[in-house]
Amino acid sequence: MYSTVVTLKKGEGRQLKSGGLWIYDNEIARIDGNFENGDIVSVRDFDGYEMGVGFINTKSKITVRMLTRDASAVIDGDFIEKRVRDAWEYRKSTIDTSSCRVIFGERDFLPGIVIDKFSDVLVVESLALGIDKLKPVIIEKLKKVLSEDGIEVRGVYERSDAPVREREGMERFKGFIGEPFDTKVEIVENGVRYIVDVQDGQKTGFFLDQKNNRAAIHKIAKGKKVLDCFTHTGSFALNAGLAGAKSVLGVDASELAIERARENAKLNNLQDRVQFTVRDVFDLLPSLEARGEKYDVVILDPPAFTKSRSSIKNAVKGYREINLRGMKLVKDRGFLVTCSCSHFMDPDLFAKTIKEARRGARKKLRQVLFSTQAPDHPILWAADESYYLKFYIFQVCDER
Repeated sequence: MYSTVVTLKKGEGRQLKSGGLWIYDNEIARIDGNFENGDIVSVRDFDGYEMGVGFINTKSKITVRMLTRDASAVIDGDFIEKRVRDAWEYRKSTIDTSSCRVIFGERDFLPGIVIDKFSDVLVVESLALGIDKLKPVIIEKLKKVLSEDGIEVRGVYERSDAPVREREGMERFKGFIGEPFDTKVEIVENGVRYIVDVQDGQKTGFFLDQKNNRAAIHKIAKGKKVLDCFTHTGSFALNAGLAGAKSVLGVDASELAIERARENAKLNNLQDRVQFTVRDVFDLLPSLEARGEKYDVVILDPPAFTKSRSSIKNAVKGYREINLRGMKLVKDRGFLVTCSCSHFMDPDLFAKTIKEARRGARKKLRQVLFSTQAPDHPILWAADESYYLKFYIFQVCDER
């Protein structure tokens, strides 16, 4: 048992007791013992019942993040290696591991750290002080586990530059861990080649969570005219092109993202059939409708319109608007691909919003597929925040 003990208030710790890993500041009755923020502590219920071990940070509203329910556990190299090995074995059983998320924070029982693998490069995002102290041993153990499968890590880059670090009392950081290397990394996913910029790309460089969903559009895209909105670096557009789409237009407001999308199209020899343009999707969709444009497939993969409950109403308006406009641009019996990556846009609310858009567009929808994030981004039951991606494919039919 660790010398510092955190004791919960009577009646508190409901999320923890139902399987969650967080203890909030207002759930704690007292903290006994000397500690520094980031240290490992023992956790007890109000009556002395031992609840496990975690790390503490009194600067964060999430004051304790649990590492294990085993109150006798010692958090050492062996403990970390087992966590890392379990995470890797899970990926090997569930996903193509050439590029994948290897560690996903609480979902792999290593709260606050994300590690993505792009070919032979690792990208690390550390968002909690306690895990930041364990970061060197986590990386060391991950390299060891990967090497056992013949994967030698060429380099490690850290992208711990998210604002949430400041709420933990930490500075943002971005840079190499170890020797520098070329941060433009080529990967292959679903047969599509990409150059991933791990230094300056979004988050860790590439959105791996849509891997299986991108593969799911191949059949409906073959021989079709496709519009891909919020294309970012072109992933859905390029999957449509590789699947044999007749023509694809990818749209994004970011000039840098579109520049990289065009580079990726050339990399796959798809530049003749897959075109990209820099436009605001909210402006573009009504103008396409006014011109009478129609598409066999419309794809809507927007960024999260809300990252808090306080802005959910505006987010609903945004999702309703793009889905309504998207449906109007789909030919009769064509397909709409639509998704939301916001945790706060829960599945029921997203479905309700799509229904409202359907009524406004005067269309009928036949659901082809519902999916969530790829299995390397596992959904941990009792941790609601781990379920964030909702993905639909619908056939869109005119009302008759």
